[in-house]
This record gives sequence, structure tokens and C-alpha cells, in this order.
Amino acid sequence: MSSTPPLPSFHRPARPPLPKIRVPAARAVVDCAVYVDGQRLPGHFTYEAALAEVRERGAGFVWLGLHEPDEQQMTDIAATYGLHPLAAEDAVRPHQRPKLERYDDTLVVAMRTVTHVEHDMRTVSEIVLTGQILIFVAADFVVAVRHGEHSGLAGVRRDLEADPERLRRGPGAVLHAIADYVVDSYIEVAQAVEQDVDAMEEEIFTPGTTIAIEPIYQLKREIVEMRRAVVPLALPLQMLIQPEMPLTKEVRRYLRDVADHHTAVTEHITVFDESLSAMIGAALAKTAVQQNTDMRKISALVAMAAVPTMIAGIYGMNFEHMPELRQVWGYPAALTLMVVLCAGLLVVFRRSKWL
Repeated sequence: MSSTPPLPSFHRPARPPLPKIRVPAARAVVDCAVYVDGQRLPGHFTYEAALAEVRERGAGFVWLGLHEPDEQQMTDIAATYGLHPLAAEDAVRPHQRPKLERYDDTLVVAMRTVTHVEHDMRTVSEIVLTGQILIFVAADFVVAVRHGEHSGLAGVRRDLEADPERLRRGPGAVLHAIADYVVDSYIEVAQAVEQDVDAMEEEIFTPGTTIAIEPIYQLKREIVEMRRAVVPLALPLQMLIQPEMPLTKEVRRYLRDVADHHTAVTEHITVFDESLSAMIGAALAKTAVQQNTDMRKISALVAMAAVPTMIAGIYGMNFEHMPELRQVWGYPAALTLMVVLCAGLLVVFRRSKWL
């Protein structure tokens, strides 16, 4: 008996991985300008040509703005501007902790940005969005790398270009302007969150209203996220105002004012967190009181229903010799007794505020 030969098996060959498309670094550039004596030079510059122009003149500085560059793009820019590879690696990671690092004469400042999202207080939704700005500051350039759609610096650049006196202070003035913009956004978000906290507090403590615990926990979680973004910036700001930093005395004075504003914001965030913790306790207590009130009402109604049930149960027993069983007035007397007892219980429960 001949055996049937096995059918040949067909294996699809594994496809090689697709080559990664190299995107030019210029695609990540939002704006690149050369500033000399507080004025922006006319024309458009590539990031290479801008740095070459400044170093050829021996005066001025480059302000290069990038938005979410990939690793290869950042590597190319780092090679042109002489940025440390570790700092360039941090620039492509969007969730860096606020920090200040120094690589020779280049300062690297990482800051988190926050923005407030319109939302419904009764639903669980995102309230605070965070992003990142990482700034490289040297004697002849500023490179600002942004992550997130809400952290645009076009307004900061426009304001500085309208004030040449500030731009004459060099790259340090740009660092101060960006830090001031970020901290001012913290203040705006803190004010919006304060309104949310006040509205939720009013709703919780208004008699007769009920509120779910989930929105309070959501708001508290967003406050924690905001704290993680805002509070750690205090140490870098304090370090920037130290005399050993390669910044002018005037810039350090302005940064000291930014640090004071930042301290005020962190205090507000701490108050928000404590208020929400108290609100959670109050909401849970209010829910427990409401449940106790409901249970008392249910218990009172059950007690009132038990009286006629008891009497009807007694007279529903099949015994021949029972009191008033054959009397004409027995049935209305039983009903009257039920009504009187239930009315008496109702008065007692009302006085006890159970009903």
C-alpha cells in the first residue's frame, strides 16, 4: 500500500524591515533668525548659515526654534552647534523633568509647559495638558526645542523683536523671556484651576445637591500632574540666579523676579491639593450622611408597614376561638387600630426627624 507523499509547505519569506526615511533637519525648524545689536537681520537663514553669519561677524546671536525634532534631525543640529550628545538625546524626549545642566559654556534648561482645557465639571475629563521646552543657551546662540501644540513661542519672539533694548542683552534675554512666558502660563492655568476648585467646593457644600466622587479625584489627579510639571522648576530657577552662571547681572535680576512668581504659583498648587483632599473627605461624609438618612427613612417606613402586617397576620390565622372574630364591629375596629398605630408611629418618626 503506497503512502501519499506529503504536500509541500509554502513559507512566505520574511520581509526585511523598511528603511527609515531620513527627514531633513530643516523640517523641524519653526523659525531661525540672526540678531545683531538688538535687531533681526533681514532675510531667511538656514540653521547652518545663521551660525556661520554670527561667527563671521563676531557679534550677535542665533535664535533657532524647533518643534518636535526626531533623533536624526537633532543629531544633525547638535553637530552644527556643538551640543553635547546627552543633551541632544534629552531634546527628543518629550517628558523630561525640569532641570538645569551645564556643558562647558552651554546651559541646558528643561521646562514643562501647561495649559488649561475647557471641560464639564460633572464629567471625568482631562483638565491640564503638559508639554516641554528645552533650551540650549550659549554665547552666540539659543536653541529652543518644543514638544506639544500649546507651547508656541511666536508671541515671545514677536515681543522681544519689538523691544531691541532687551535683545541687546543677548541669549540670556531670550532665556528670561521664555522662562517668564512659561511661568506666566502657570499663573493663568492656576487661576483657571482655582475657579474649578471653587465651583466644585460650592457644589459640594450646597444643601440638597449630590456630586459624584470621580470628578473630584480627576481634578486632584490633574493637580498632581500640574505639580509634577511646575514645582521641580524651582531649583533650576534658583541655580540660574547664582553669580557663577554665564549670564549678565541684569538677566539674573529678571530671572529672580520669575523665580518669585514661580514660588507663588507653587504655593497656590499646594493649597489646591489640600482643598481637594478636604473636599474628598467632605463629599464622602456627605454621601455617608445621605445614606444614613435614607436608611432611617426606610427603617421608619418598614416599621410603619410592620404594624398592619402584624395585625393582619394574627387575624389571618385559622383558629376558631379568637377575640372579636364574630363581632360586627371587629373588622372596622382592626382597620381603625392599624390606622391609629401607623399614625402614632408617623408622629414619633417626624419628631425624631427620621421622616
